[in-house]
Amino acid sequence: MKKAAALEKIEPVFGNSFTLRQYGEDHDCNRPHWHFHPEYEIVYISNGRGKRHIGDHISYFEEGDLIFLGPNLPHFGFTEEVFEEHVEIVVQMKEDFLGQDFLNKPEMAAIRQLFQRSRQGLSFSGKLKQEVGQRLQRMEHMNNFDRLMALLSILQDMAQSKEYETLNASGFALEVNAQDQDRIEAIYGYVQDNFQEEVSLDKAAQLISMTVPAFCRYFKKLTRKTFSQFVNEFRIAHACRLLGDESQTIASVSFESGFNNLSHFNRQFKQITGLSPRDYRKSLKKLVS
Repeated sequence: MKKAAALEKIEPVFGNSFTLRQYGEDHDCNRPHWHFHPEYEIVYISNGRGKRHIGDHISYFEEGDLIFLGPNLPHFGFTEEVFEEHVEIVVQMKEDFLGQDFLNKPEMAAIRQLFQRSRQGLSFSGKLKQEVGQRLQRMEHMNNFDRLMALLSILQDMAQSKEYETLNASGFALEVNAQDQDRIEAIYGYVQDNFQEEVSLDKAAQLISMTVPAFCRYFKKLTRKTFSQFVNEFRIAHACRLLGDESQTIASVSFESGFNNLSHFNRQFKQITGLSPRDYRKSLKKLVS
């Protein structure tokens, strides 16, 4: 049985405001298989082909990849299906990694817009992909100050580039800040452990010591959706992954995703993804044909 997304906790090393990691083709980076985190993330894969699975979005890349993801978009690692020799570089940063108001400075207008666009996932191509990839590789050998300057330069070039497509990734991303992180982690963990069975609003409220009315107001304010909407999106995103397995019937996908009523599952699936489960499965076939 496939697991739901796990929260990945990321802490920059001492003296750094963001993380930069480089891996070879045989790395084991110990990241959760299907995970999310509140940091923005740049991923560069030098070459090879593979699959992007971000929220309820699935697509494929060739000749390497350069993507920029906004916070809390659940995703798989991107090199699970890359068999060619390659280098993977991952940069992760919080929105306020350079201070609470840094992005509001007039000089940061383009990067601020880039961060906003990244919330649906961005894939870069053309010369920019290769140029940024080479610069990311050089950053590993820089001192902390030069590395920061290089990152800001890369972000500015990505912000001004037209060589990108929006992945329109969505699913069950949560908007969190530091003070709400513990509460959201508790709620998320509860849904993650129980979404295939009954998820109780009362239990969720008890976990963070709130009454049900207070919890509903808090959750709606934080996520801009109701708790039941969140649970349904969580279940549908899980169903999207299961539909890639042709051996499973749509009824079994519905049941394994926490829906006991097939009609309700079909209705929720189309409402959230815009497609019926059957049409969604057909769209997956086209991607690999």
